[in-house]
Amino acid sequence: MDLKEEIARDLIEARNRTDELLAPLDEERLTTQHDQLMSPPVWDYAHIGVFEELWLVQNLSGAAPIDEDLQRTYNALETPRVVRGRRRLLSPEEATAYLRHVRERSLELLEEVALDGDDPLLRGGFVYDLIIQHEQQHDETILQTLQLMPGKYRDRMPDLPEGAAPEPETVCVPAGRYPVGSDAHRPYDNEHSRHEVDLAAFEIDRFPVSNGDFLRFVEAGGYSSEELWSTDGWEWRWVFDVNAPEYWSAEDGQWTVSRFGHRDRVDPRLPVAHVSYFEAEAFARWAGKRLPTEFEWEVAASWDPQAGRQRAYPWGDQPPTPALANVDQRMFSSAPIGAYRRGASALGCEQMLGDVWEWTSSDFLPYPGFRAFPYSEYSEPFFGRDFKVLRGGSWATRPRVARNTFRNWDSRLKRQIFAGLRCARDLGVR
Repeated sequence: MDLKEEIARDLIEARNRTDELLAPLDEERLTTQHDQLMSPPVWDYAHIGVFEELWLVQNLSGAAPIDEDLQRTYNALETPRVVRGRRRLLSPEEATAYLRHVRERSLELLEEVALDGDDPLLRGGFVYDLIIQHEQQHDETILQTLQLMPGKYRDRMPDLPEGAAPEPETVCVPAGRYPVGSDAHRPYDNEHSRHEVDLAAFEIDRFPVSNGDFLRFVEAGGYSSEELWSTDGWEWRWVFDVNAPEYWSAEDGQWTVSRFGHRDRVDPRLPVAHVSYFEAEAFARWAGKRLPTEFEWEVAASWDPQAGRQRAYPWGDQPPTPALANVDQRMFSSAPIGAYRRGASALGCEQMLGDVWEWTSSDFLPYPGFRAFPYSEYSEPFFGRDFKVLRGGSWATRPRVARNTFRNWDSRLKRQIFAGLRCARDLGVR
């Protein structure tokens, strides 16, 4: 199969997954804004098409937009989430027809372009990889919304794999100078460029923090202990009256969690999810630890001391499979702690890719030599202390996006994302 055939196959596969996720929803659920932090599902769907038209049709052929209003309505910066439910949006039928029309033109142009020239946008299929990853990332965003509503997703959930006792609980990483980042010619710009960082010796949790661990924090009064919280975090906790992770509630002395229209008991075996940066930071302080920096996280995931090099994935250079990590959305849940022993990093950390994104203490900042490409709006508007870096992917992340160098980010107060944490500590500090 040549590169163009692979691209066409992957474009179609990405769209099939999006359609599969949205298929159980009727028009009302597709067009309703279920939370101000999330878009109506049909907005995400049409946005996927607008982004594809911009890059695979307009930029490659010089064609004018099919509809100028669509370019504004489905531009994430021009139309922020809080107002999307009040805009006149395409109906599901109109959005489907629009996406089909754009895709037909994209595949026609794919036959005409040269992927082996000097144009960095086309070389190696870069721009097509961008579009595929963009759609797959929006599938995860869509799943954040789907989790709020009843649907047929419950019927798709397989039995969870067995977990294992975490022994030992932490992994030691020696002091050293380590490579981080990537020089690969692929999205996204904030992973570039590859460079070296000096790290002091530290230890990091072998596993993400579990619901059981976090429940002990809750029941120990963690949410009412001001000394555990940063000044901003304590203000956020009081303003929003936060007393537990998002979607948790206490009923008759039993903690339950709401997911896909059902309320279940909080499973102590699973990684905690839907916690903000502030909650993650407070838990780490309660545990006598701290959040790792993003470089500590990446080194723990990628460094192979025996080979003296970075790995693309914790387990090696083989892409994720169901035996190695819980990614690709098929489980509709995180997996129990210790369920993926074969997916351990060379240094011994487990479940670093998949299950839950993990908050780090690092502000989202450009790497040395950063250059925005192919567009400045992806990373640059978010650089600064208001956004923290998340690493590792979640169960809702597609395998194409899950890699050691991928940098996600979000506001410190956001909880709708599938985010948890693992803790770190300076080596020798108890």
